[in-house]
Amino acid sequence: MITAPIPADEDARLNALRQLLILDTPPEERFDRIAAFAADEFDVPIAVVSLVDSDRTWFKSRIGTDLHEAPRDVSFCGHAILHDEPFVVPDATLDVRFADNPNVTQEPHIRFYAGACLKLPSGQNVGTLCLYDFNPREMDRIALAILATLRDLVVEQLLDKAASV
Repeated sequence: MITAPIPADEDARLNALRQLLILDTPPEERFDRIAAFAADEFDVPIAVVSLVDSDRTWFKSRIGTDLHEAPRDVSFCGHAILHDEPFVVPDATLDVRFADNPNVTQEPHIRFYAGACLKLPSGQNVGTLCLYDFNPREMDRIALAILATLRDLVVEQLLDKAASV
């Protein structure tokens, strides 16, 4: 397993994340609706709105899992925040970064991951809208565009929530 490198702008990224005042807040329908739509649209068992904190990936919304967070060092999302475009792992068992990841080798036996970065207007990638499947799969350019559009809706909701606090 290869742990994702820390982004060059990590201090600014964490500051921007914390300024959203969203970490460890209760679930909200506005985020759950988007995650549920993503799970249905892409026919995946798990869809998550994740926020990558200093040592964990915390789930603001989660469809198909009871987990509230995961250690950052085993997080697919830690890799995804390094990319502005959607980050796709078609088969985690064949990817050197993830093949021996405990989320791949043990429950829940993740095979597929796709994550689109939650990029704030200030430029920081604070998390992802991500999809998980227990089977390998691919995404075409139309699916990637839909995922990016849903990601943009999550960012709008993050900013709207932060403005109302």
